[in-house]
Parts: sequence; structure tokens; C-alpha cells
Amino acid sequence: MPSYDYRCEANGRVIEVRHRMSEKLETWGEVCEKAGIPLGDTAGDAPVARLITGGSVVSSSALSNPDAPACGTGGCGGGICGLN
Repeated sequence: MPSYDYRCEANGRVIEVRHRMSEKLETWGEVCEKAGIPLGDTAGDAPVARLITGGSVVSSSALSNPDAPACGTGGCGGGICGLN
């Protein structure tokens, strides 16, 4: 399941939570419930904004086949297919 960072507009906190891509969290209460943390002094209906993050990088050592995929053009010259 992917993780997302949410910033609460009322308290300025940023919390990372995991949920389905189809879900959209809109309040501090929803974020706290997913993260398993208490609301604290912030109202549960306080709005949150999902932050844009760079995402996770998967290294080739984590894959079942660590070899890089073959280039469709037969070679990548400088490392970026089709751009060299």
C-alpha cells in the first residue's frame, strides 16, 4: 500500500499514512485514525492537504530479477534510452 504525507492546516503537523490510492483523506481526524495517533488539541474536522512527494525508489537488489531491463532499441549509449 502506498504512503502519503498530509499536512494539517490548523496545527502545521505533517503525518505519513498508508492507504489505498482510491482513498482521499480530508480531515485531521481521518489522518489520525489511519496513522493510529491521538487527535491532540486539534479538532477532528480540521482540513488537511496531501503533499506531493518524490515517492519511493526501488533498488534492483530488491527485485526478484536484479538485472536491468533490456533496452528496446538495442543500446542506451549514455544511460537514458532514446535521449542520447
